[in-house]
Amino acid sequence: MRYSYLRTLRRFSATLSSSSASPSHSLCRYNHTLIRPPSSPLFSLPRFSNSIRSITPIFSNSYCTSTTQNFINSKINQNPILSETKINDDDGDTGLIHPRQTDAYEAVNLALDSVVKIFTVASSPNYFLPWQNKSQRETMGSGFVIEGRRIITNAHVVADNTFVLVRRHGSPNKYRAEVRAIGHECDLAILTVESEEFWESMNFLELGDIPFLQEAVAVVGYPQGGDNISVTKGVVSRVEPTQYVHGATQLMAIQIDAAINPGNSGGPAIMGDKVAGVAFQNLSGAENIGYIIPVPVIKHFIAGVEEYGKYAGFCSLGLSCQPTENAQLREHFRMLPEMTGVLVSKINPLSDAYKMLKKDDIVLAFDSVPIANDGTVAFRNRERITFDHLVSMKKPNETAIVRVLRDGVEQDISVTLRPLQPLVPVHQFDKLPSYVIFAGLVFIPLTQPYLHEYGEDWYNTSPRRLCEHALRELPNKAGEQLVILAQVLMDDINAGYERLAELQVKKVNGVEVENLKHLCRLVEECKEESLRFDLDDERVVVLNYESAKVATSRILKRHRIPSAMSTDLIDEQVTTGSQVELACSN
Repeated sequence: MRYSYLRTLRRFSATLSSSSASPSHSLCRYNHTLIRPPSSPLFSLPRFSNSIRSITPIFSNSYCTSTTQNFINSKINQNPILSETKINDDDGDTGLIHPRQTDAYEAVNLALDSVVKIFTVASSPNYFLPWQNKSQRETMGSGFVIEGRRIITNAHVVADNTFVLVRRHGSPNKYRAEVRAIGHECDLAILTVESEEFWESMNFLELGDIPFLQEAVAVVGYPQGGDNISVTKGVVSRVEPTQYVHGATQLMAIQIDAAINPGNSGGPAIMGDKVAGVAFQNLSGAENIGYIIPVPVIKHFIAGVEEYGKYAGFCSLGLSCQPTENAQLREHFRMLPEMTGVLVSKINPLSDAYKMLKKDDIVLAFDSVPIANDGTVAFRNRERITFDHLVSMKKPNETAIVRVLRDGVEQDISVTLRPLQPLVPVHQFDKLPSYVIFAGLVFIPLTQPYLHEYGEDWYNTSPRRLCEHALRELPNKAGEQLVILAQVLMDDINAGYERLAELQVKKVNGVEVENLKHLCRLVEECKEESLRFDLDDERVVVLNYESAKVATSRILKRHRIPSAMSTDLIDEQVTTGSQVELACSN
């Protein structure tokens, strides 16, 4: 209702200001009433305040006759939404239009000393050439300050950063910032600034709660198209777990109809005088569909950093479940008519649930919260969300009581929850890729960022076998990696093997490869004349070990590669006293 009155009021003022004809012929539609202004004194154009707080035109008493003034006052007084706040004109007189401070106005007022612009210089790794980075790029985003002299922003705003600056609203100065903690799964980061000058008169924002549907929020930030602060208004359309594009995880998100554009990322969505979320992504191809990270996710991230000193992650049960909406399916697993739940189809071997639960168990409830046949649980007022949200809000190593139906018998099982890492990492931000080069053979662990190098349509353009490994396989032990022969740097020593790239390395001299470090150790400890690599698809690479070590040095020099292995493996070799790096570089 507030918006409709303000919109009508703006139409009225706009008609007055744009009228070029005689005032006696100027018609204004106000609240569905036709108004003909009095013809005795001429109407002057309305004056507008230069203050950012003035969201409506300001009329002075000197511009209207008493008849017109009384009419407008009567219309305003009839509506309490428009009758609370008086605004003075440039002469100090009380104006005729008295709009109450709107949500957008409150957001601007809070944001002036709370929201900052972030300038990031970043350089991402080249996964096809893992010994070098891509050219650096400059990006901009938004952030806001909270208690403890911390700046909250999105992880993707500062991912792979080499240099970060922040600037306050209205200040020409930029200040150096450091990333204290970053969580790519939840797309959040905490920045700190050492400069005392930066923190002078800063207003720390408070975190609120999850807004209800159709509640209004104001998104504040620095989107593209300008350099100054921007405020866009919208309402909450949906609250549910959503795919976080940056971290490729499923966490709760809030959908709003306010525009969220590049540069808005990291800015607060303000409801009243508190933060309702952090702007972080929009829906491409749709108009005014944006998403904000809700307060429970933000608080979980901050609490983990405060407790562990770094990002702690979000817990997982490690289950793949199937809905039990089919009546015959429920009957087969002996579910009574009043029972609801989901069917366990796969369990991550690294999870605690792997020891406690079994395939074909029916998960009936999580921490006494009943799970519906579609996998959802009750949430607030007649809303439902997937029960994964309850799991993700648990702290690492916290236990939960899972009620299951096994062979027709109900059981309560205590399961310890913790974050789980996939066999093929979904992202590799803020770290250099691992690699080993031996005789021109480039070995790397398979990661999704490597597959992304094949382009936006990487699912169809990347090697099909590797893509299936990345999306479907689960680890069998901690630290396990899928090591692949990424490419062959041509030389006499490896001639004829160039077509064997993009295959998984299964064994080295008959020993199964656990991860890249293990492969490096197996190469170093080779005591035989020949070194054999067994690849996927039953392919084999055999090299003379001594000749291969000599060839490695000239291949590195020819391709101007600084080292035969990545820095993380070099550090590992230094710690263990291994000589493989020297052997590969001679």
